[in-house]
Amino acid sequence: MDLQPIQPSPPPVSANVGADAPPLQDHDRIIETSIPVRLDNLYWSGFHTRVVTALGITWILDGLEVTLAGALSGALKESPTLQFSNFDVGFANSAYLAGAVLGAIGFGWLTDRIGRKKLFFITLAVYLSATAATALSWNVASYALFRFLTGAGIGGEYTAINSTIQELVPARYRGWTDLVINGSFWIGAAIGAVSAIVLLDPAVINPDLGWRLAYLTGACLGLVVFVMRMWIPESPRWLMIHGRPDEAHRIVDDIERSVNGQVEAKSQALPKIKLRMRDHTPLREVAHTLLVTYRQRALVGLVLMSAQAFFYNAIFFTFALVLTDFFGIPASHVGWYILPFAAGNFLGPLLLGRLFDTLGRRTMITLTYGVSGLLLAISGYLFSIGALSAQGQTIAWMVIFFFASPAASAAYLTVSETFPLEVRALAIALFYAIGTGIGGVIGPALFGALIDTGSRNSVFAGYLLGSALMVVAAFVAWRYAIAAERKSLETVARPLAVVE
Repeated sequence: MDLQPIQPSPPPVSANVGADAPPLQDHDRIIETSIPVRLDNLYWSGFHTRVVTALGITWILDGLEVTLAGALSGALKESPTLQFSNFDVGFANSAYLAGAVLGAIGFGWLTDRIGRKKLFFITLAVYLSATAATALSWNVASYALFRFLTGAGIGGEYTAINSTIQELVPARYRGWTDLVINGSFWIGAAIGAVSAIVLLDPAVINPDLGWRLAYLTGACLGLVVFVMRMWIPESPRWLMIHGRPDEAHRIVDDIERSVNGQVEAKSQALPKIKLRMRDHTPLREVAHTLLVTYRQRALVGLVLMSAQAFFYNAIFFTFALVLTDFFGIPASHVGWYILPFAAGNFLGPLLLGRLFDTLGRRTMITLTYGVSGLLLAISGYLFSIGALSAQGQTIAWMVIFFFASPAASAAYLTVSETFPLEVRALAIALFYAIGTGIGGVIGPALFGALIDTGSRNSVFAGYLLGSALMVVAAFVAWRYAIAAERKSLETVARPLAVVE
């Protein structure tokens, strides 16, 4: 047993915190535990693979949604029912991101308060319902509303899932795992692209029905995920602080049995952390932690999230519009161009991810942000002078996002591992929300307007803005990022509940 109560005076105080126990005083609620060390000492196993698969699939769902929004934009414009303009496309995409912002904040607060597991079921249910409803849209307003609700579900998923994965994956695997999971967004993008290719082909199905069936693809995938998540336990790190140490202990025992075939025999000799259990963390303490105690880390997270959100959302949400309006690619063929683009985005985190655990966070964040920003400026200039074909533009984007994809994933990694456990989900939510609000909601609408001008130079100006934001973020990372590689979460940021 590795959960030991601190006994201020006899008689001994039990570590059990059952429903029938009398109300505990603060000094009774102090425990010592080696749960964080035990979790970090584990080798990669089938348990971790199941966690990554069942929870990480959120990014596949988001990739599917975002790709459908881009790939289907041509079909929405041609739909006899909806008849979208470029502005309507940008507005609906911004509604999705606005929903993600508000969903992240609301569900993020609940994730820290009532637990990770409850929330990753609630948020998935919201996503399933809203994305299915999108397929039934009858006008611009209904489409935008359902996209808003879909975004709310996905935004909530980001906070609950990032927190859980960070707290269950051993420290030495955390960087690469986080980047690959975030990079799996592009597996969803590929699924969305293939769905669009098939469902927008007039020879297969009426395109006005095809785009509706494409959205149902996401709902069907989400149902499978819902069942898979039944296997995933609550985060023991969350439980040990929130007054449920016995349950946390049992979960870690079960994990060790599944990984090692037995419970860690030497848990008594492992380093322990002394914690004062709490029911929740007051918002005043959350605000003080983020704005005072960890102000510098907060600013780093804000810069990284804002830059990558503008860079990604502005370009990818209008990807199809650039191909159709400037290169004359039929809307039904856009999916073929998304596939190589998605491949570059997934290969980046897959091949560069381990370097974030070896060369370190600061070096790799600086490199990936800086290179992707410079490459976008170069390719934007070539686009402005008409030097690129549709194929050349796609190859340029593929190379750019080979570096930009791990950069964007590293932003999520940074905000999820550099703040204390009690505020982790809300911190992820706030930085995702602010960054997406600044860079993501504004970006698609701005680029939609720039594309509507029909001027390549106007679009180039937008690319230069995205490039500048990434280069500034690279400088900030080099100067201020935290070297969190291979370190326990409790070492990177001590829990607020720690007792000296």
